[in-house]
Amino acid sequence: QVQLVESGGGLVQPGGSLRLSCAASGFTLRYNAIGWFRQAPGKEREGVSCISGGGATLYYADSVKGRFTISRDNAKNTVYLQMNSLKVEDTAVYYCATVCSVVGGTNGYWGQGTQVTVSS
Repeated sequence: QVQLVESGGGLVQPGGSLRLSCAASGFTLRYNAIGWFRQAPGKEREGVSCISGGGATLYYADSVKGRFTISRDNAKNTVYLQMNSLKVEDTAVYYCATVCSVVGGTNGYWGQGTQVTVSS
């Protein structure tokens, strides 16, 4: 079955780092752009970053520019989100999907999410 699975979340102190992974199965990841999204308590889901099938970064949210880096390893069928200098406001459930935007709905394939908590 087509599946995306996020991993790498956890509890980290402000200023710390985490690397999230999005592993695909059931399809060839290199044919898809992959987006990272997050949803904090009481807030709508928002786009964090997106990478093209060829590895070009399509966007970063203003709130994460300079701190987060998206990358992919098509040989491993995996997309990564390196998160540095984490802030409390980065706390959210992080999702990956085969879309770059949630505008117009949430079509495509989505993972179940991984929790990132930034706290002292």
